[in-house]
Amino acid sequence: MFKFLIVIRPLGLLYGSAGAFLSPENLVGRSGAKFPPDAGTLSGLILATNQEQRFTDHQELKTNLAVAGAFWAESDHPENFFVPIPRSRIVGEKNKDFDEWALINHKWERQHPDLDPEYQWQSINSWHKQTSQLKRPDKGKLNDVGKTPWEFMPILHPYLKDDEKHVRDRDGLFLENAVQMREDSCLVYLSTHKLPDGWYRFGGENHIVEITSQALIEHSSICKLLKQKIGRSFALITPAVWGSNNLSTRYPNDVRFSNKRPEMLTDRPEPWRYRVGKGETQNKRASKLSIGRYAVPAGTVYVVKHPLDLTWWDFPPEWFASGEGLPLRQFGCGLCLPVEIKIEPKVEPKADQKIKQKGED
Repeated sequence: MFKFLIVIRPLGLLYGSAGAFLSPENLVGRSGAKFPPDAGTLSGLILATNQEQRFTDHQELKTNLAVAGAFWAESDHPENFFVPIPRSRIVGEKNKDFDEWALINHKWERQHPDLDPEYQWQSINSWHKQTSQLKRPDKGKLNDVGKTPWEFMPILHPYLKDDEKHVRDRDGLFLENAVQMREDSCLVYLSTHKLPDGWYRFGGENHIVEITSQALIEHSSICKLLKQKIGRSFALITPAVWGSNNLSTRYPNDVRFSNKRPEMLTDRPEPWRYRVGKGETQNKRASKLSIGRYAVPAGTVYVVKHPLDLTWWDFPPEWFASGEGLPLRQFGCGLCLPVEIKIEPKVEPKADQKIKQKGED
């Protein structure tokens, strides 16, 4: 199980990956931008730090390290971190603006189809609250739900000449998609191992952050929630890659998961790059990032035919793609929590009732 919260507080700007279609002609584009850094980034930092400081056995760390995230929290209360809201919950701006998807006769329905969600994150301590009971932020103070606490800030940087403090004559500028987080917020990850407290370079552009490790109390509400077994319905709080090494699927192709297509509330898949391949550089073997995959996004809700009666840690390894690089469980892939979904057959009026209703009309 996860034993620590890894809390990351930026000491300035952070780096968000550049857009997929960024070019000199499109300096403000952010197509494909990615933030916050995923669990693999923090996992790599922990492994690299251990090689320098040796705070634990490296082989044991490499074998058993598992990191999940990213989440975020108020700096003063990192233990009550925010996770993606299940897509079955629609939370509007006002306290009376809420709705929930229900599964009626194998079809998703809700009462207020015109209501748009205003909040994308929910505090972990309010996970089992009813949607109608979730408290909205009051005068800037967070309660049970919140909005993304960061914004992208494209910044142009110069490429200097090697021998002069002048910009290169050609291709002299590059764009950094910097990210500004709110001063009272921080990033939070779950981890099986702690990272020594200190300042580290974190992310693609090696920006300085302050990292602290906070132990999880065994009987805390977080640990109890993570140990709760999943029944028929659950929601992802991190992206999930199901299937084989060569094929991404929307759900595990396993009779233990479902002997028929599960009901899903989801969004379009998102890119996921995780595999470590092998390449050759100047006749030398070298590790490189291999072909990417697609992941089911966080917040996706599943309803299966039979209760799983499993925690995430008990999911069979064959549900995840494996055999190349580190197992996906070590990156917190598909971490999920149980949710309550209203499931009922749709009751059709009897023939005599239909005739009576038609006559009244």
